[in-house]
Amino acid sequence: MRRSFTWRIFLPFAALLLTLIFALGLLMGETRFWQIALPLGLFALVLGWGIAWRIGLPLRSLARQAQQVARSKRSAVIPVTHSGEIGQISRAINALVEKLQAQIDALQSEQGTLRAMLDTMSDGVLVVDAAGRVALVNAAAERLFHLQSGGETIGRSLAQTLRHHQLIALWNACRESGAEQRVTLELPRQRLFIQGIAAPLGEALPGHILMLFQDLTRIRRLETVRRDFISNISHELRTPLASLKALAETLQSGALEDPPAARRFLARMETEVDALSQMVSELLELARIESGQAPLRLQPVPAEALLRRAAERLRVQAERKGLTLTVEAAEGVPPALADAPRLEQVLVNLLHNAIKFTPAGGRITLNAQAAEGRVVFSVQDTGIGIPREDLPRIFERFYKSDRARSGGGTGLGLAIAKHIVEAHGGKIRAESVEGEGSTFRFEIPGGGEIGKLVTG
Repeated sequence: MRRSFTWRIFLPFAALLLTLIFALGLLMGETRFWQIALPLGLFALVLGWGIAWRIGLPLRSLARQAQQVARSKRSAVIPVTHSGEIGQISRAINALVEKLQAQIDALQSEQGTLRAMLDTMSDGVLVVDAAGRVALVNAAAERLFHLQSGGETIGRSLAQTLRHHQLIALWNACRESGAEQRVTLELPRQRLFIQGIAAPLGEALPGHILMLFQDLTRIRRLETVRRDFISNISHELRTPLASLKALAETLQSGALEDPPAARRFLARMETEVDALSQMVSELLELARIESGQAPLRLQPVPAEALLRRAAERLRVQAERKGLTLTVEAAEGVPPALADAPRLEQVLVNLLHNAIKFTPAGGRITLNAQAAEGRVVFSVQDTGIGIPREDLPRIFERFYKSDRARSGGGTGLGLAIAKHIVEAHGGKIRAESVEGEGSTFRFEIPGGGEIGKLVTG
């Protein structure tokens, strides 16, 4: 660059000078040419080269500085050290650099905003180019389809990325029609129920298609719970109401004239009414706990005392069925931060279920242990167990496995227990093997965490 510019200035000057010298030599003759014209021409060439070098010096300096600015990762300017045209070029380059830097900053800001928006979205987003390659993917899509993060997906084909023919067909349909396409489908392998939307990006990005994936798994599960709740509560209400109707019709048909039979029918009617009353009471209790209208009165309570009070309430029932009931509490268990009556209600509900579904001669153990500042309670039995497919849903309202239905009850005890434990800031879970028994465990903060829990 440096030599090329100097020669571009010097060569026209040298050509003109050599032409003049040649012409002068023709006029002066050969002797005079060698004596005067040739030394004068050589001096002029050297002088011309110096002038060309001097003229190109500030331009070469400007070129070096421009290259340094181009290599710089930060905004930089060319120092204006010359006046005239060179100074004007320097200022023009600086203005251009400043404008370009402002545009780059704006683009980076927009890109950062777009990336932040995409990464905070709960819906998965993919942008696919005309060749079927992934041009953009957000964090939600990576989680939804278990994709590699860190840009590993960019540039891969859509088929390699999603590996599901219905999603590929959705993209193809949108690409061929040029219109928005929707599909709702279930992905058994990922255990997902999703809605896919494909829309062309039009003039903004010709040939590119935006694919949006909404995870409807939780919504569908809630719909299933709602349907089952309606079905279960209808089942629970239909039986006592049918019994009451049959008893009333029997009394109306003449049983009132038979005092012993009438008293027997009235006693059965009272039993059915008590069952309905208990169901309504438990539903109201559950609603109050869920809505936060039943505030907890938290205070440190000895874990072993809670276990023993619950055991004493149902010990007679356990002995009548021929079961062994044991209370165990490990040494060093801190007090539980609890509303004692409500936590005792949880233990009674769990213990009642254990007694109901444990055959005679079985064993039930109530236990409390410490775990990192929290107290873990457990109710373990050697009963009939719970089918594996029922375990994820046993804490739903009215949900009962087929085997459990024969045991009676409202089906609300475990739902109430779950909400009481969660109101204490804890978690509850169940483990079971059919034919071997079940273990229900829940943990709540110990008394040392009293300042960390906010009650309703």
